[in-house]
Amino acid sequence: MTKTSKFRIAKGWLVGSAFTVLSAAPALAQGAKQAKDKSALDSYLLDGGPLTIFIVAVGLLSLISLTVFNFMNLTRAKFAPDDLKAALLDHMTNCRVRSAIELSASHPSYLGRMMAYSLPNIDATRPEDLGRDHVEDAIADFSINETRKQMTFITLLSLVAQAAPMLGLFGTVFGMIAAFAMLGENAGADPSDLASSISIALLTTMWGLIVAILALFAYFFFKNRFNSLVADCHGTAEQLINASIQTVNADAHLAKIPEGIAV
Repeated sequence: MTKTSKFRIAKGWLVGSAFTVLSAAPALAQGAKQAKDKSALDSYLLDGGPLTIFIVAVGLLSLISLTVFNFMNLTRAKFAPDDLKAALLDHMTNCRVRSAIELSASHPSYLGRMMAYSLPNIDATRPEDLGRDHVEDAIADFSINETRKQMTFITLLSLVAQAAPMLGLFGTVFGMIAAFAMLGENAGADPSDLASSISIALLTTMWGLIVAILALFAYFFFKNRFNSLVADCHGTAEQLINASIQTVNADAHLAKIPEGIAV
C-alpha cells in the first residue's frame, strides 16, 4: 500500500468520524440538557428505584432514631450527676453507709443503682478495708448486667452499619442482572434503557455506603461515650470506698506519721 493510499484511507476515516460526531451532537446535547434539567432528588434518589428509596428511608430513619435516643440516654445526668456524687461523698466520708445506701436507692441514675447494689456488701468487722473486695465484686456484677442492657441500642447502630452495604450490594446485583438480561434479549439495546438498570446498581451502592459510614461513626462515638461514663462511675465508687476506709483508719494512718525529728 502506497503512502497516497494510506493518506486517502486516513482522510476518509477522519471525515467519517467527524460526520458521526456531528450527527450525534444534537442527541448528546439533548441528553445533556435532560440530565441538567433533572433535580437532585431525581438524579440521586428516585432514579435508583424502590430499593434505593427503601435503603434511604429505613436506613436513615433507623440511624436518626437511634442517634437521638442515645444522645438523650447517654448523659452525665443519667449516669453520674454531680449532686449525687457530692452527697454520697459526704455520707461516705462520715461513714454514714446506711444513709448512702438509702440515697443511692432513691436515685435512678447508673451511679445510684450501682452504689445501692454494692454498698450493702461493706463489712464493718473488717476496719482495715471494710470488705472492699466484696464491694468491688458487686460493682463488677452490676456493670456486666447493666452493660448488656445499655449496649442494646448502641449495638443496633452496628447492625445498621452492617446491613446497609449488604442491601446496597443486593441492589447492585439486581441492577446488573437487569442490564445484562436486556442486552441478552436485544444485542442492540438502547443505551438509555440500560442506564436505568445501571443507575439502580450504582445508586443503591452509594446510599448503602452512605448509611453504613454514618452508622459506623455513630456506633463508635456512642460506644466510647458509654465507656467514658461508666469509667467515671467506677472512679467515683472507688473514691467513695477510699473515703470511708481513710476515715475509719485515720488514727492508724496518723500513728505511722512522725510528728517531727529531734535534732
